[in-house]
Amino acid sequence: MNTFRCTCGNTLYFENNQCLACGSRLGFLPEHLSQAALEDLGNGRWRARSPDGDLGVYRRCHNDIEHNVCNWMVPDEQEEIFCQACRLNRVIPNLKIAGNHAKWLNVEQQKRRLIYDLLRLGLPFQGKQDNHDTGLAFAFMEDEQSTGEFVDTNWSGGKVFTGHANGLITINILEADDVAREAMRQQMNEASRTLLGHFRHEIGHYFWDRLIRDGQRLTSFRSLFGDERLDYQQALESHYQQGPPADWQNNFISAYAASHPWEDWAECWGHYLQIRDALETAWALGLVRDRPRDFSHLIRIWNRVSASINLMNRSLGLRDAYPYTLTDPVLDKMVYIHDLITIEGKRES
Repeated sequence: MNTFRCTCGNTLYFENNQCLACGSRLGFLPEHLSQAALEDLGNGRWRARSPDGDLGVYRRCHNDIEHNVCNWMVPDEQEEIFCQACRLNRVIPNLKIAGNHAKWLNVEQQKRRLIYDLLRLGLPFQGKQDNHDTGLAFAFMEDEQSTGEFVDTNWSGGKVFTGHANGLITINILEADDVAREAMRQQMNEASRTLLGHFRHEIGHYFWDRLIRDGQRLTSFRSLFGDERLDYQQALESHYQQGPPADWQNNFISAYAASHPWEDWAECWGHYLQIRDALETAWALGLVRDRPRDFSHLIRIWNRVSASINLMNRSLGLRDAYPYTLTDPVLDKMVYIHDLITIEGKRES
């Protein structure tokens, strides 16, 4: 994640909504991928400025005005009341339940990091309100609530499973609870489990549909990841009952990746987004000297950065932040994803 500058020269960060140096209200402009200082023009309109000059007139997202969970802005010429990220929401939690607002805030912050990555990489996506068949949407839900507790009244309650189906990414908001998420990580014997990691993994399934299936790349995909026509439910049942192959570490980024080619793809996709985001942060903070030139350069830098992060965590008495090994078969899959994203990003630019 990049850092930004206020008009006063102070360093700004992605989640900021006020400059701590000059007190200016801030808003993030997705069209510019940048924070901006805001001047109140009245009637809900704000002039956005950066150190480079005037960036236009904007309005605050409705989820900022009503719920204080968003810092993205809407161009004044648009009729939408929600920002580009919040327009993707199909279901939000029941805010009358204690603790749900804090969970939703956490979920929205991580979702906006994901959308920032997609915009920065130039990956193509639309909301389901614009294209029902191939669009993207999010449902943020909780377990065992009755019909009518959510924005979407078609849901009848019960257990909520985080996952993806036909462009709809569902996140159980319990993943925003650190204690509950860590308990699940231990129960599932996972090396790590983060809310942002869920977003990155599930968006991988969305882009498999868009870039592999719809992009007629099944042959090249199968040569690396395997045949996705393998029965998915049976493969998952086998994974949970029998566990991964004994030598899974040689060919897969995680044990779950070994369960089915779809999950292998989504796991590698999520790790690739994580590496790209972390390296942009390292560059913005001056921890690395230059941006990656190609995939080989990217991985060389990441190996140094991830080792440094892990060693720092150990010094603080914490677990490794990146407890994964990038073997040659895994790197081959990531090269494939890197090249595909590069192609799609150039096509969108």
